[in-house]
Amino acid sequence: MIDKNRNNSLIFPHGFLWGTATAAHQVEGNNIHSDWWKWEKDRKLIEDSGIACDHYHKFKEDFRLAKEVLHNNAHRLSIEWAKIEPKEGKFDENVINHYKEVLAELKRLGLKSMVTLHHFTLPLWFSERGGWEKKENLIFFKRFVERCAQEYKNLVDYWITINEPNIYTPLAYLQRIFPPQKGSLILTVKVYLNLASTHKAAYKIIHSVIPNAQVGAAVHIGMFKAFGVFENLFPEISRRIFNYSFFDLTFKYHDFLGINYYALHRNTLKDIFIKRKRKKETKEMIEGELNDLGWTMYPSGIYTICKEMYKRFHLPIIITENGIPDAKDEKRPSFIINHLSWLHKAIEEGVDVRGYFHWSLMDNFEWNNGRKPRFGLFEINYKTLERIPRKSAYLYGEISKNNGILY
Repeated sequence: MIDKNRNNSLIFPHGFLWGTATAAHQVEGNNIHSDWWKWEKDRKLIEDSGIACDHYHKFKEDFRLAKEVLHNNAHRLSIEWAKIEPKEGKFDENVINHYKEVLAELKRLGLKSMVTLHHFTLPLWFSERGGWEKKENLIFFKRFVERCAQEYKNLVDYWITINEPNIYTPLAYLQRIFPPQKGSLILTVKVYLNLASTHKAAYKIIHSVIPNAQVGAAVHIGMFKAFGVFENLFPEISRRIFNYSFFDLTFKYHDFLGINYYALHRNTLKDIFIKRKRKKETKEMIEGELNDLGWTMYPSGIYTICKEMYKRFHLPIIITENGIPDAKDEKRPSFIINHLSWLHKAIEEGVDVRGYFHWSLMDNFEWNNGRKPRFGLFEINYKTLERIPRKSAYLYGEISKNNGILY
């Protein structure tokens, strides 16, 4: 249901960024030199990414849809390190030039670009050297960042150094869901601290090449609630570590805060170590609809976290991801309106929010969940690769066109 008490039109600030977000591995296809590609082939438990959405070749069509149907003025994408540097020290000039064409096309269409430099995937050679586990390896990512800054300095409007370090690290190094599936608390902490160091180094490198650059990180910020007398402490600890720690560790190295917000977190630190089935309990104990992955939709949370993060860090905020897996597109329209309504309320109360990027432009390869979750404003027919606009695409297009929600 759409939240009530929103009777007036909600107009966003002049110059507000309206966009969608994608990640290279999930949409481009054929990421053959990456750790994820090898992991998909070795695991043989899920469908592999394969050609994905073939966005690598269809980017002009996709950007045209973002402009003409969604009326967007911005787009977030990632540049795939494993394609640019498939072998250690060997940069592929064809791929470098390809991304120049991609970014130039966004500029031609009048879409501001937000470029992510690390969105979960790594070159296989880097992973085989120990990846983020070894501090001495960080020099390789710094080299990649400097090359990107030099090559694309006139084409990029916003830089995201790292996407969701607070999701990637525990899933890869504690819960054994993402590669390399190490399952070590010590490595989890070590990698997390190395990613914080990496962000700071990347921030300085980009600013050394582009003094006026806008640089940040995209961090997954969640809402946490407790259920049961003995669980009250865990959500508070989870919230402080999960939401604040990366920005706390890197505070002076952000021009804006990139916030990815999706749902209410039922899982706490306790659940990481004590695995229990939660679906039935969640349905019974949390008010709110569930999306296709069983996450509880909680629109007012975007208001709460924006208020909290702005009060704590006093930096501009960009919602770098917000979306829903909803194959039938039944819940997405109200999801969009509800979240944007609460986001507007935060802005009305003085929070400096400068943009909203919906996840995602199109259905894509959803990591360990394969192609089943459908996050796209555009449905992908994976047999024909046809892009089919959902009704929510037209809704979001009207909102973008009007710079707000008109009632």
